[in-house]
Amino acid sequence: MTPGQVGIYLCGLTVQGGPHIGHLRSGVNYDVLRRWFLRSGYTVTFIRNITDIDDKVLVKATEQGKPFWAVAYANERLLSATYTKLGVLPPTYEPRATGHITEMHELIQLLIDRGHAYPATDGSGDVYFDVRSHPEYGALSGQRPDDMEPATDGPERAKKDPRDFALWKGTKPEEPAEANWPSPWGSGRPGWHIECSAMCWRYLGTEFDIHGGGLDLKFPHHENEIAQSHAAGHPFARYWVHHALLNLGGSKMAKSLGNVINLEALVEAGLRPVEVRYYLLAPHYRSVIDYSQEALEEAAAAFRRVENFVTRAVELVGAGELGELPDAFVEAMDDDLNTSRALAVLHDVVRDANSALAAADDRAAIAAALASVRAMLDVLGLDPLDPQWASTQAGDLTRVVDALVALALEQRTAARGRKDWAAADAVRDQLKHAGIAVEDTPAGPRWTLES
Repeated sequence: MTPGQVGIYLCGLTVQGGPHIGHLRSGVNYDVLRRWFLRSGYTVTFIRNITDIDDKVLVKATEQGKPFWAVAYANERLLSATYTKLGVLPPTYEPRATGHITEMHELIQLLIDRGHAYPATDGSGDVYFDVRSHPEYGALSGQRPDDMEPATDGPERAKKDPRDFALWKGTKPEEPAEANWPSPWGSGRPGWHIECSAMCWRYLGTEFDIHGGGLDLKFPHHENEIAQSHAAGHPFARYWVHHALLNLGGSKMAKSLGNVINLEALVEAGLRPVEVRYYLLAPHYRSVIDYSQEALEEAAAAFRRVENFVTRAVELVGAGELGELPDAFVEAMDDDLNTSRALAVLHDVVRDANSALAAADDRAAIAAALASVRAMLDVLGLDPLDPQWASTQAGDLTRVVDALVALALEQRTAARGRKDWAAADAVRDQLKHAGIAVEDTPAGPRWTLES
């Protein structure tokens, strides 16, 4: 990449099912990384792939009696819609593995020509990477090949070494015919690891800046990506970024374990997508998240405190423009994207600004604080004034609830106008019982959902 440009490749999902919040952590964390580079003045090329051909996709397709591509595409659409609800910016390109078979063939042939890969001699049509031919194998994960378990993506009888992994998988009679492509080594489909290396090459060139993904991908997926790319003569990624996992009940959240929670379930439970986003980025990306409803509610309450300040300040001084970022916020974000410390800075500014807001006697200070707060929230994708959140602020019933509350407040205002204080207080108490707090402001009554 040229100076002033950043190339980022994020290993996307294998779309055998819809996304759960463990997957969404990846989308949110790398979205913040991208936003930080943009705020810092870089041009960002952000690639997030879709693995739409894989063992897991084929298993789901067989179970559902559907073509593999139909299952993959439906889940891809669901993933995209969910990312949009969470305010994740669309990638520069979102390539599918099935759209890059040609590039995979070129890369596999290059590895064969350089002595790092070989077709199996058992007639299977498989092609394997020769782990022993690459002395650096294991460097990313800190393992020695002799200590590794055999790769399970092909029969050991077809391999020179049990740890050799498949670059191309020959046709198997139990797999659907549409899941195969012609190749120089026979009909078949790609191995998982070669897909990402080929797509990195296609969209970011032989060398780029950052390769990201979950910590569970470090081995074998990313280790194998490095091996096959370096063996092909590609410098590949300069930096590797791995986010920690989200656990439920002490175990990694995973479809295969059946312990998954998705965004729809959280929204049905009363959380807004913006609050879920806050929850996912509040810990440092390398910190494990142990899921709990209590932690989610605490995160939602923390966001609402910030949101409440923004709402009240805007009523007093107007929305204004985004301001400068506090030095402490910049230092936190530059320190390995420390969103936890950055949010602490945000809350410190909000706390001090609330004191000025309570006095309402220094509008310039309030406006400056609001501009700074909104700048920080913009970096994190959390600005309540962003149109992204206007339509999802209280879920799908926003307009209905707003209209009903507005009607109740009109009745309260009318009661106050005729000095019927008992009736006015009764309306307010009924709203409070429903979880709606009413605050009288110079601009008129304002309502918020109580934490």
